[in-house]
Amino acid sequence: MRAEPCGSAAPDVSEAGAQGKERARLQAEKRKQREALDALRSEHGEALAERERQHAAALDAAQKEHAAALARQEAAHAEAQEALRTQHAAALAEKHGEHTKAVDALKKAHADALARKDAEAADAIDAAQKPHLETLQRTRAEHDAALADAPDMLVIIDSPDFTHRVARRVRARNPDIPIVDYVSPSVWAWRPGRARAMRGYVDHVLALLPFEPEEYRKLQGPPCSYVGHPLTEQLASLRPNEEEQKRRDGQPPVLLVLPGSRRSEIRHHLALFGAALGKLNRQIPFELVLPTMPHLEAMVREGVASWPVAPRLAIGEIEKRAAFRVARAALAKSGTVTLELALSGIPMVTAYRVGAAEAFILRRAIRVSSVILANLVIGSDIIPEFLQENCTPDKLAEALVDVIKDSPERLRQLVAFATMDGKMSTGEQPPSVRAADIVLAELGLRSS
Repeated sequence: MRAEPCGSAAPDVSEAGAQGKERARLQAEKRKQREALDALRSEHGEALAERERQHAAALDAAQKEHAAALARQEAAHAEAQEALRTQHAAALAEKHGEHTKAVDALKKAHADALARKDAEAADAIDAAQKPHLETLQRTRAEHDAALADAPDMLVIIDSPDFTHRVARRVRARNPDIPIVDYVSPSVWAWRPGRARAMRGYVDHVLALLPFEPEEYRKLQGPPCSYVGHPLTEQLASLRPNEEEQKRRDGQPPVLLVLPGSRRSEIRHHLALFGAALGKLNRQIPFELVLPTMPHLEAMVREGVASWPVAPRLAIGEIEKRAAFRVARAALAKSGTVTLELALSGIPMVTAYRVGAAEAFILRRAIRVSSVILANLVIGSDIIPEFLQENCTPDKLAEALVDVIKDSPERLRQLVAFATMDGKMSTGEQPPSVRAADIVLAELGLRSS
């Protein structure tokens, strides 16, 4: 075995000693750092504890201040609320007093109004009953007079609500007295059952329209004879002479407006017709004439005062007929006047507007497509008719343009009117003579 040299061990011992010293130094440094860290931790803990104590104190102070402020706010709110309650109670008391006074005033006004309405209703009932009672009294008087005179025949004329009552009473008391009804009720338009009922108290009906005898036959009414319309004896006063025809054909055209012969009809149609004529005036010029009767003049003048086109009023039958002879066209309320216009050769537009209740009844009662007498005589709805909601200013104005201008509509009406003389003819006998002959013939049948 080989021995190592002796001088080689000194460097190794020195190096080991140095490493030991370094380790000791590092350990000492670590201890210092741990001690410093521990000191910092302890300082931080104390600072944190102090901050927590300060925060807790500040929070407690803030809570106490908040509670105090809240208490002050609640007290102020309670005071304000109490003041509002007091104010509200005072306002309510004041309003209640005002309301009580207002209610008392309304009660008094209501009581006064009821008293007035009761008085008006009583007056209206009395007024309504008076003519009815007068009619009944007149009926009984006529009945008694007829029986007292012991007539050979009773001729009742139009006004069926009155004359038929007389006829029924006379027939019940003395069946031997023949009864003739001159002017047929419109059984062909409404209440057709009247025709059959008339057989019990009417022996013969004298009709003014040529289609009525056939209607009575269909409805199983009493014998009916066409005697002619009184207008056919007055054609000369309705139709123009040569000079009047020139005016009828001249410019501006004469336009007749006929709103009706009853006050209720005038009220329903005046404003409507005025509006239609205003619209028509913006399309064509015309001279406007409104025939009426003396007892309606004031009402008509007041009603047309606001019209956009001022009419000339023709007062009375003579002025009316003169206006008819020069008129080129007419706007008329549906009724008897349409027959008069047709016989005069005046193309027309017709309208009819009534109250809602009356319209409801008429829609269910009327059994013909048109109540225009001229249409019924001609046998076709030649004349345009605008009813209720269809009766508007725009539609009336549009239709009037057609009958004023030389249009197919105007020509159609004129051609149809030309056939009416033949349809309504009674031959050589005037209507009055024909009616008298039938009355005498009926009397002869009873006396033979």
